[in-house]
Amino acid sequence: MRYLLFIAGMGGLLYGIDIGIIAGALPYLEATASVAWKLSAQQLSFIVAAVLLGSVLSSLFAGALADAIGRRWTMVLAGALFTASIPLIALSDGYLPLLLGRLLQGVSGGLIGVAVPLYLAECLHADKRGRGAALFQLLLTIGLVAAAVIGLVQANSVDSATQAAQALPAGARADAIFAAKDHAWRSIFWMCLTPGLVFTFGSLLLAESPRWLVQRGRIEQARAALLRTRAPAEAETELRDMQAAAGTVAARRNQAAAQGPGAGPSAGDIAAARGVAAPRDGSPASAPAGDSLASRRYILPFLLACLVLACTQATGINSVLAYVVNILNQAGLPGATANMADVGLKVLNAVMTVVAVLLVDRKGRKFLLMLGSAGIVVALLAAGLLFRSAEGEQRDVRSIVAAQAQGDTLTLRLDAPTLQALGAPAGDAAQLLTVSYSYGPFTNVQTRRSDDPALPAMILSRDSAVQEDSVIGAFFRRLHLNPFADPAAGRNAPLQIEQARIGALPSEAHGWQVTLAICLFVASFAVGPGVCVWLALSELMPTRIRSNGMSIALLVNQFVSTTIAAVFLPTVGQYGYAAMFFFWAGCTVVYFLTATFLLPETKGKTLEEIEAHFAR
Repeated sequence: MRYLLFIAGMGGLLYGIDIGIIAGALPYLEATASVAWKLSAQQLSFIVAAVLLGSVLSSLFAGALADAIGRRWTMVLAGALFTASIPLIALSDGYLPLLLGRLLQGVSGGLIGVAVPLYLAECLHADKRGRGAALFQLLLTIGLVAAAVIGLVQANSVDSATQAAQALPAGARADAIFAAKDHAWRSIFWMCLTPGLVFTFGSLLLAESPRWLVQRGRIEQARAALLRTRAPAEAETELRDMQAAAGTVAARRNQAAAQGPGAGPSAGDIAAARGVAAPRDGSPASAPAGDSLASRRYILPFLLACLVLACTQATGINSVLAYVVNILNQAGLPGATANMADVGLKVLNAVMTVVAVLLVDRKGRKFLLMLGSAGIVVALLAAGLLFRSAEGEQRDVRSIVAAQAQGDTLTLRLDAPTLQALGAPAGDAAQLLTVSYSYGPFTNVQTRRSDDPALPAMILSRDSAVQEDSVIGAFFRRLHLNPFADPAAGRNAPLQIEQARIGALPSEAHGWQVTLAICLFVASFAVGPGVCVWLALSELMPTRIRSNGMSIALLVNQFVSTTIAAVFLPTVGQYGYAAMFFFWAGCTVVYFLTATFLLPETKGKTLEEIEAHFAR
């Protein structure tokens, strides 16, 4: 059992590394590869986004692959692809091998995101299943932290090399710094090789999912797999229910011998003869396994799982974590303090995930989702009200800002003359300027604080708003399936100032109040949705559609996440942060109601019993 959890946890670690590793490597990759290989900014963005494209593509077939070759071999394949990607990237001498390596990492991540939760749900005892999924989420979080630590180690190495090179002549100094940065990004990827090897070879030693084996008619192998984590009597009972759920009518000679010649058939035996699953609590059995895929027992849990995943993304978790430094900075915290708060939030996320690991099999999924979603609603409403109080005091200066544009660009420095022109009151109070602008369908938002010692200029240009398609966008645009704006529509569009507001910078105390609200948000998410979403994904799906249903649900998850990311900045620029927080709070209310009234408690129940619940 511990070995199974360890290997599954390593899958979560790889998933987290997949997501986070490029952040530390990108600055050095940009400083070296873009020069040596003449990479454009567009090609660099493709390298970053290739992981997401690979994940989306593999999610499309991960379920079918897991059904075809088994859960264990899908995990082995995912680990092998990740392991192969490391030398391909670290030894690359051009754009194509680097892009291919990143694409392989994305494919690996997509397979892991389906196969590992699926394997855990089908292999673990009902009383341990929640802890297994929580451990996957915990190691995923640790993977993100590990990626950041690896990047930090290499950043310190580059800083040391840069300091040592100061004594060299100019040419030699430039070569030494270039070599240090080139070594840094390659080393960042090399340091990820060990967990990939551990996961790959460790997965080879795992038993196959007993439910997959039963579906293939390999009953003895399924029994052997169950006996690795269960007592013999319990393994036989669960195996009988698996056969019933799979529509298998099989004689149970060993069970009959154990019951004695005079014993009557058990509820499971009767259920197996009818092709249904008999729950242990005597509740009505599920429908035959050969019924229509459009029946209630399949449609209802599938839609419920998709709703849970969509609501998880609609809490705004990804946008909050991605923009937390900007959010806290505009709330009133100084830049360095906001960065420290960001680190603190990541630590809090990991700590609260540990708490969730301890609680999920004791308190249950339904309770944690209700608790977590309720806490998120309170946190988002508090943050929204705090921002509304600050944003309500800002003044509209759109016409003044628009008048300073020169052609399709605008350069603005928030110095004393500019503040006077914008009508800011005289005095020492720091001012915050927020400008939302667009070029055709492309929008962007920039902010400046008058108390910034560097006082950088605000430069509104086409390049800062109109972004070429990423590798994902280009792929889907060729298929005429890209729902987002076409870069061609923004190349010749004029600069349009959508909103421009200026007001007194919120106090640092206000910033700490927002920080506390976001701490509550992150803690509530980690305890509830952060862990339970993987359980909802794997537990709710009936055995017949579990693998393919999980693939589709993950695509829904990625679609909602991408949509929220696309509308975040335009919404903030047009209506302010308060509107975004209130919108997320409304979505999370739907989440709370779903957890309260629609989601069944699955703690301590076998997958067959959960399936029987939806058949009633």
